Amino acid sequence: MLLLLVLVGVTGTHSAFALLQEEEQQTVAYTQYTGEILDADSKKPLVFATLSMANSNISTISNTEGEFTLKVPEGIDSDKVVVSFLGYKSRTIPLSELSDGKNKILMNISVMELSGVDLSVPKDAKTLVKETLSKRGQNYFDDPTLMTAFYRETIKKRRKNVSLSEAVVNIYKTPYTSVRKDAVKLYKARKSTDYNKLDTVALKLQGGPFNALFVDLMKYPEYIFTEESIDNYAFTFDRSTRVNDKLIFIVNFKQHGDILDPLYQGKLYIDAENKILTSAIYSLNITDRVKASKMFVRKKPRNAKVWPTEVAYRVDYREKNGRWYYGYSNVLLEFKVDWDKKLFNSVYSMACEMAVTDWEKNMDSQVPKFKDRMKYSIILNDEALGFADPDFWGEYNIIEPEKSIESAIKKIQRQLRRAKSNNGTSAD
Repeated sequence: MLLLLVLVGVTGTHSAFALLQEEEQQTVAYTQYTGEILDADSKKPLVFATLSMANSNISTISNTEGEFTLKVPEGIDSDKVVVSFLGYKSRTIPLSELSDGKNKILMNISVMELSGVDLSVPKDAKTLVKETLSKRGQNYFDDPTLMTAFYRETIKKRRKNVSLSEAVVNIYKTPYTSVRKDAVKLYKARKSTDYNKLDTVALKLQGGPFNALFVDLMKYPEYIFTEESIDNYAFTFDRSTRVNDKLIFIVNFKQHGDILDPLYQGKLYIDAENKILTSAIYSLNITDRVKASKMFVRKKPRNAKVWPTEVAYRVDYREKNGRWYYGYSNVLLEFKVDWDKKLFNSVYSMACEMAVTDWEKNMDSQVPKFKDRMKYSIILNDEALGFADPDFWGEYNIIEPEKSIESAIKKIQRQLRRAKSNNGTSAD
């Protein structure tokens, strides 16, 4: 699994922003529900909680502050919303009980009650992982599927936003047993870069949505667990938990001490009864700076050393009618840039996340023409054009921006309006 970083040299501040071309008029009428998901006792926000419509494939996810936006097409107001979060009791809420304003959804921790549970516990954790991987054909989607997904990538220098790119993409997902890779087509995109007037390196994330898509462990196990590489890891059982009221085994994994190449370590959340991977949270061993840098840095200035200080991944799956599918993933890369003859180094973070917001079976197995597909080498920041009005996304579900990003968006919009006004004045 590769998250590709490009450092293309020192750049100054961009003086203007490209204006977004006019999008096609949205025709779908929808109702928008906003709010936050909180722990019922502590009132702390629950990050990456899932909200799904019970009788449709529409879904979204809460952001890092527990906030969410759910857009529901008119005509399905009698449906219910299922809210789920790892280790908490799921809640089913009639849509009619939600207001179109700020909703607060409180979640209760799921208490483990193992008495009376009769499950066959595998001989060891490694056996469980192998069995889970072998069952992807019977537990995950076995039909071609057309998914709509929201994708976002951000770059920060310490705590300041340097770049923000967002997109709606169509994912032409092949069956989980197929060796063919998924195809992705860009539908909408927007961006902003360098709005903080930073005199820094120009950072570009290569791969775009594929960075998040390839975190789908059950579709692409070869990036971590091949038949050969799985023996490089030690697997152990952790405490158990519950998700969607089902018993979940937690399996820790890390590379053996005698393995020198950078491998992964983390936790796998596996449905105890059906041997299904429901989530995975893991990171890359970056102890060896030189080897880790070679994995991620494609270009850099000659007078700088660049190495990652953290590389972390997460993937969550959702269930529909007994079959599971990729629902959400994120990737975080933090790194340092050490400049020659400079006292202080620079600290950057690059993050991307993608959430499937709707899907349907692609029974005709249609895929976009090769020229219309996103390339694995795509740099979304170069494809996106700029920021538009608040109705840019129309009926499409998004992940609600963090407050810091939302503030940046408002600042960008003000600059765009000012630039447009100045252009209009000079034209007179």
